[in-house]
Amino acid sequence: MTGIVYLIGAGPGDYKLITVKGRECIEKADVIVYDYLADEHLLRWAKPDAELIYAGKQCKNHTLHQYEINELLVKYGLEGKVVARLKGGDPLIFGRGGEEALELAKAGVPFEFVPGVTSGISAPAYAGIPVTQRAMATSFAIVTGHEDPTKNESGINWEGLATAVDTISFVMGIGNLPMISQKLMEYGRPKETPVAVIRWGTKPVQQTLVSTLEHVAEDVKKAGIKPPSIITVGNVVGLRDSLRWFDNKPLFGKTVLVTRARSKASVLTEKLEELGANVVEAAAIKTQALPVGQPEKDVLLNAHSYKTVIFTSAEGVRFFFEALEGLGKDSRVLGEAKLCAIGSATAKALHDKGLLADIIPADYKGESVVTALKPILEKGDKALLIQPKVARKVIFNGLTEAGIDVTVVRLYETLLDNSQADILRDALAAGEADYITFTSSSTVTNTLSMLGEDGAALIKKARVACIGPITAATCVEHGIQPNLIGKTFTIPAMVDMIKADVANAAETK
Repeated sequence: MTGIVYLIGAGPGDYKLITVKGRECIEKADVIVYDYLADEHLLRWAKPDAELIYAGKQCKNHTLHQYEINELLVKYGLEGKVVARLKGGDPLIFGRGGEEALELAKAGVPFEFVPGVTSGISAPAYAGIPVTQRAMATSFAIVTGHEDPTKNESGINWEGLATAVDTISFVMGIGNLPMISQKLMEYGRPKETPVAVIRWGTKPVQQTLVSTLEHVAEDVKKAGIKPPSIITVGNVVGLRDSLRWFDNKPLFGKTVLVTRARSKASVLTEKLEELGANVVEAAAIKTQALPVGQPEKDVLLNAHSYKTVIFTSAEGVRFFFEALEGLGKDSRVLGEAKLCAIGSATAKALHDKGLLADIIPADYKGESVVTALKPILEKGDKALLIQPKVARKVIFNGLTEAGIDVTVVRLYETLLDNSQADILRDALAAGEADYITFTSSSTVTNTLSMLGEDGAALIKKARVACIGPITAATCVEHGIQPNLIGKTFTIPAMVDMIKADVANAAETK
């Protein structure tokens, strides 16, 4: 029984540049063999039981030699496994994909090439440099910069290359940059030719240096630019000032730690990334369903008997409907009950289930729920409150005092997530984080628990952004004074708050 090996171009660095087919192959793979330049975000699409094998190769530091990688691919293919071989850029542009395919063909293992976005084009594009441009550059070449400079004879036709092509991108060429620039000038390329050196192209930590062929080697050395970098030579480099679009975004160059549960982090992460931030997801919490006993089942099946059903979070909506599904029921059990949602995210979660929230308090906190419901409910009315295992009692107490009969159903709990503890600690200890975000009190307490005794001191190395005053109060209780406290308790408002803070800091410099 033979499987199949997909030789996939993982793209240049920005994980969103993976192709649709590339993602599909990752999702169905039994084994994923990935390289140094394949962004680890891509591994989140892997099946829970997929075997992950790191085969990264950096200069003079090879986790696995190429022959060992070849043997692995053949072995798993012959075992009948679906293998995703993730390679940075495109597998057939200096990615040794052809070599691996030849070994698979020799062993009789089926394979497919899944082309990817090559860094030779995309890194310049993210630096605002089109490799071709009407009336300026009508030809383009991608050349390896990784030749051994001690070789007696180069495999590159420098005489033909230097002047025959308008734009040249050298990959893996930083170590040989002095030789590359010297050869191009020796064979006729003007010393004034613009050159861009782009490190970590397409990623939010991208660095771009612009120089000339004559001075680029010296300038790169002074700037300390290291691999992985793309070297782009040609007059199109001069368009960068007019066409910059990526590395001048409002949050470019800023690293933001997101401590939300992974299941909810994506919205905050996406909004920050859209503004150019380097986002490090270091989840401090995770949620899981609580057992649904007979008392809870009875309440859920009779949800229509309540005047209002109150959802305090999007997670509450999720677990409510998961519990209903487990009972073979759906939203019809709600009957004509009025639906109350704390916040736009909770309202959206209901909308995704085909339901509109009847009541959304002006402020997204428990006290405002009580204020919003008092005029609607009469003494003796029944209210169903969906909450986690541990929650504030503001809503329950406030409505009960008004004579409302409140039933609380606890369908989920929030737990400490230690899986990202090392990532969180390293980022803070190294001073790499500009901001750390807290979206609930539990993210604060669990982050401190993960970090240990010096947690508060580490957190203070970054600017602390809290979604609202309740979360901020939890920070203060633990000796942390927040720098930013949201007035509108939503993710978009939190992102806008960070954006404004960065802009204000830039203006005061």
